[in-house]
Amino acid sequence: MYIKASRTPKHSIIVKPAMKALLPTLLVLALLLVTASEARAAKCWSRQDQGSTLQVFHVYSPCSPLRPPHAAASWEESVLQMQAEDKVRLQYLSSLAVAGKSVVPIASGRQIVQSPTYIVRAKIGTPPQAFLLALDTSNDAAWIPCDGCLGCSSTVFSPLKSTSYKPLPCSAAQCKQVPNPTCDGSACGFNLTYGGSSIAADLTQDTLTLATDPVPAYTFGCIKKATGTSVPPQGLLGLGRGPLSLLSQTQSLYQSTFSYCLPSFKALNFSGSLRLGPIGQPKRIKYTPLLKNPRRSSLYYVILRGIKVGRRTVDIPPSALAFNPTTGAGTVIDSGTVFTRLVAPAYTAVRDEFRRRMGKAALSSLGGFDTCYSVPIVVPTLTFMFEGMNVTLPQDNFLIHSSAGSLTCLAMAAAPENVNSVLNVIANMQQQNHRVLFDLPNSRLGVARETCS
Repeated sequence: MYIKASRTPKHSIIVKPAMKALLPTLLVLALLLVTASEARAAKCWSRQDQGSTLQVFHVYSPCSPLRPPHAAASWEESVLQMQAEDKVRLQYLSSLAVAGKSVVPIASGRQIVQSPTYIVRAKIGTPPQAFLLALDTSNDAAWIPCDGCLGCSSTVFSPLKSTSYKPLPCSAAQCKQVPNPTCDGSACGFNLTYGGSSIAADLTQDTLTLATDPVPAYTFGCIKKATGTSVPPQGLLGLGRGPLSLLSQTQSLYQSTFSYCLPSFKALNFSGSLRLGPIGQPKRIKYTPLLKNPRRSSLYYVILRGIKVGRRTVDIPPSALAFNPTTGAGTVIDSGTVFTRLVAPAYTAVRDEFRRRMGKAALSSLGGFDTCYSVPIVVPTLTFMFEGMNVTLPQDNFLIHSSAGSLTCLAMAAAPENVNSVLNVIANMQQQNHRVLFDLPNSRLGVARETCS
């Protein structure tokens, strides 16, 4: 809710005598609020990234300098905003899954409108310049706004201040791995679209530092022009599987292995983490096979066998869960989508069983969520049954509760009707407070409970 202050026609503020008496008290309260804000900021940044582990925090966190303006809106408005952003991201994932190309060497961020959901600190150059990069498991290349960029945010990378910066020529092998490559003289450039934005960048190399690990000659896009408002303010770090992704460029260092624990967007601070490499990964963890789709090599496909509501396995048509590389059908794990989306037959079956368990409680809806209740309810468990492992979710991973009222909604939905979507997307809300391990050498994905909020 926003409150608009009224002013006199001459734009002067009238202070009545009673208000004058309150001014000292109001000034003290204001100072206390500033002090509390500074203390919170100090707490946010008190811990440093260590070893090969980086802190991960949600963009809505009070600690986040990239906190979007709509985060201050009402609970209902925030949920509706996240739903709208999810819908566009699903269009992007679906369009890539059914792409006709047999090889997609790099995932541009096209058709994603949302702000980054989770961000990490990274440093570029020598001496290092600090940035907050969006994490995305469905994208490959990194790109960062650079000095002189038209349409970028105020935080930009300055190549002239880095002694290790190097532009890549058109003859470089990496120039063939970017979308729409261009040659301006001898330098390699590329263009891509990102939601409602378009990006023009130079293909460059410099030292990327993650936690305490330097990665020399890391290839990334140095953005020189951006239009629209969809570009993550300080850039993006791709965790996909393409040739220009972090995993591909750090195989000798991290052995194509990483894990994350994503904090809840309700968390008051950030204690999530991105752990790079096989060292320090959990020993007690369940695994499911990772599948590859040659038509969309960056997406992390898994085998979803079924879903349980309570102890009952929901009757979902096998075709709704089947993996099909030709059509792109199947189930993917994605860090950038907020709410899990299931193809219509799967969602309808899960929703109907959930409603049946709620009995005669009055139904309501909120935006794309069609299973909401305004009275206290006792909910069943929800279990994803993957090949080789079952993951039973706590209520906070599949229910959203209004902070202003008593509304409770099942936090998943059917794929948008106007999208020819064949993908089931297991989203980040359903992953929060779990350690999700991507072990590419052994083609498997692990999941273990871990509180990181």
